[in-house]
Amino acid sequence: MTALAAEFLKLALVHLLAVIAPGPDLAVTVRNSVRGGRRAGVFTALGIGAAMAVHASYAIAGLTLLQRHPTLLLAVQVLGIGYLLWLAWQLLRAQPAGPGAAPVTAAALSAAAAWRMGFLTNLLNPKAVLFFTALFTNLVSLTTPLWAKVGYGVWMCMVNALWFTLVAWLLSGAAQQALARHGYWVDRLMGLVLAWLAVAFALSLLR
Repeated sequence: MTALAAEFLKLALVHLLAVIAPGPDLAVTVRNSVRGGRRAGVFTALGIGAAMAVHASYAIAGLTLLQRHPTLLLAVQVLGIGYLLWLAWQLLRAQPAGPGAAPVTAAALSAAAAWRMGFLTNLLNPKAVLFFTALFTNLVSLTTPLWAKVGYGVWMCMVNALWFTLVAWLLSGAAQQALARHGYWVDRLMGLVLAWLAVAFALSLLR
């Protein structure tokens, strides 16, 4: 096995474990899939994959700006925590539909809104910023050619999008219809998850 192949395998394994671990991306994909159906879930997954491209781009470019400027890193982290808290508050306020309300359908959440929510959730996730900064500075050699780094980034974007598309697929159909009837409880649960993650991120900044 070549050094480049070994580097890719290590990078891919660590990234895969990070992707499937519960976090803001999973919470928002579950919520959108339940409340908006398969289409909304898939567009959420595509938004997450697009945001990964942003993270991969600054990592591939070899930018260690965040590491060299702790104040900038802190600002990014605080911004991400603030977004998670705002999103959690919106979800925690979810109320059951009134007697005359229309049932929840895929049209309840537009593709653009679902994509935007997935994109912003991943882009402003403090863990994602730290993950890419740490991953590329520790696992990717300075001598790794640019084409290989670009390949790493494309692979990560694809894995993220495919994993959360699978999540959306599993939560559609009969499962989505059953959960949608009590979707406000899903909203509240995901709101609690996002709030807990935001608090955990904030506490980690104080250590």
